[in-house]
Amino acid sequence: MDMKRNQINNQKNNDLNSFSSQRINLLNNFQNNLKIHFDNINLLDLAFHHRSYANENGNHLLNNERLEFLGDAILDAIISDVVFQHFKGKREGFLTNTRSKIVQRETLNKVAVEIKLDKLIISSTHSHSHNSYIYGNAFEALIGAIYLDKGYIYCKRFVERRILKRLINIDKLAYKEVNFKSKLIEWGQKKHIEICFDLIEESKEDTCTPIFITQARIGDIIGGTGRGYSKKESQQIAAQNALKLIKDSPNLFICTNQEDQIENSTD
Repeated sequence: MDMKRNQINNQKNNDLNSFSSQRINLLNNFQNNLKIHFDNINLLDLAFHHRSYANENGNHLLNNERLEFLGDAILDAIISDVVFQHFKGKREGFLTNTRSKIVQRETLNKVAVEIKLDKLIISSTHSHSHNSYIYGNAFEALIGAIYLDKGYIYCKRFVERRILKRLINIDKLAYKEVNFKSKLIEWGQKKHIEICFDLIEESKEDTCTPIFITQARIGDIIGGTGRGYSKKESQQIAAQNALKLIKDSPNLFICTNQEDQIENSTD
């Protein structure tokens, strides 16, 4: 046990030697404020490295995207567990919507700023000022880093005690109306991309309850499909899925936007 502790301490010392004193102070203050302590400080630091900075410095692998990918899945699992236990007897649709409201970018961005994560982001100036997802993405990367360094149980405890208990009112958020359709349309207007909602199927269940299936189209791309007991509900779910696609695969829509601008300029 003593040998393993010595190895960890030696690794910490080696890791700290690679950082400036200012960076060390920032990372240590961040850990102290949240009452988390990393064995591998490099993981914590990497969680705050945006791809734009890595590209500028010629190291495409030195960014937080892999940690973000992992953290997104871990956070989904933790929030699913918490919501399931908290809202006993609620149906699957309610639980899914509540989880979506908690892990949506708007919420995670606010959380990131609350815990002063934004002060640690390393990115190009352009990306920092133009990417509204950068803080929420870094928060997910932080969750991925905590999971790798400390394991799932520690990570879940951190989310429950340091984030949900202090910064997010689950009950208030669960019953807050979120208009995903309006958000998607606003995004389309900002990017000059046409947003359409197509009712592709209307049927009835065995109980004669009507079922509506809607597709949200982003330009020529099917962004998401929604199934609901009203046209409005199916559109909201389709828009919610489309927004998730935009978040997960933003490069899909860069070409669409450019093509639309080219077409408009030649009219």
